[in-house]
Amino acid sequence: MSPRARSAEVLERSERPQPGLVGRGVAARSRRAPAALSRGSAARTAKLSDVGVFAIANQKGGVGKTTTAVNLAAAVAAAGHRALIVDIDPQANATVGLGQPRALSPNVYDVLCGACDAEQAIHETPVDRLWLMPAGSGLVGASVELPTVPGSERRLHDALAPLRERFSFVLIDCPPSLGPLTVNALVAADSVIVPVQTEYFALEGLAQVLDTIGLIQREFNPRLSVGGLLLTMHDNRTRLGRDVERDVREHFPGLVFDTVIPRNIRLSEAPSFGVPVTLHAPFCAGSDAYVALAREVAGDG
Repeated sequence: MSPRARSAEVLERSERPQPGLVGRGVAARSRRAPAALSRGSAARTAKLSDVGVFAIANQKGGVGKTTTAVNLAAAVAAAGHRALIVDIDPQANATVGLGQPRALSPNVYDVLCGACDAEQAIHETPVDRLWLMPAGSGLVGASVELPTVPGSERRLHDALAPLRERFSFVLIDCPPSLGPLTVNALVAADSVIVPVQTEYFALEGLAQVLDTIGLIQREFNPRLSVGGLLLTMHDNRTRLGRDVERDVREHFPGLVFDTVIPRNIRLSEAPSFGVPVTLHAPFCAGSDAYVALAREVAGDG
């Protein structure tokens, strides 16, 4: 089977109705993406520029969630917006990628367990107008602890509520799973950005993450919307990369961001320097891409 045929097969499996996302109207199957999956559809209650809290989520690992959280936040901060990254991934990669130690405290685990409020867990970063709520080593056990606490899925939502007036953008870096920590992030968020690597296996879980977003919308957070699918690690020189991009755009018209994040060595090496790529290599292709994405998200151009 050709690469294009394989990617089309995966997308076909994701073409079933998404009642949670459609939830406000149409659930009929069609040859195009469901209406509520369109960034320009009536299901969206606000423009992306009106959204305060974004979750960066995909249960597939290695698709660019942390890279997107760190560099998108840095780019919107450079544009003059006050931004906060909430690192809810036990791996703490966003924390380390901003030059902070994994054991930094107070942290998001302290917030989730009620040891401190969110304001106390905010730390400065090397980027002007960008703050961080670090992960904390306790997050490793949070997936076991949280389900035993009634109403625990709203812990992060309630903690972030007082910060909405302080920050224009809050970006939550989610773990590569659809467990209790990601559920907390989706309940707290207004919108979800789903990074999708332009390779075959990265498409496998796309239907599952959209189903999960629909479930959260139905059960906990009716205002939740899909901000968009972000194509990442794209190599336009390969046939597979071009085919996957074309198929995703055809299958989800209006939902895929115009900006595509390329494979870029400067993006890969920036975390080792503890700064976003916009500081490490401000004129590289990866930096340019995240600046362009920030304009899409913030409505600045």
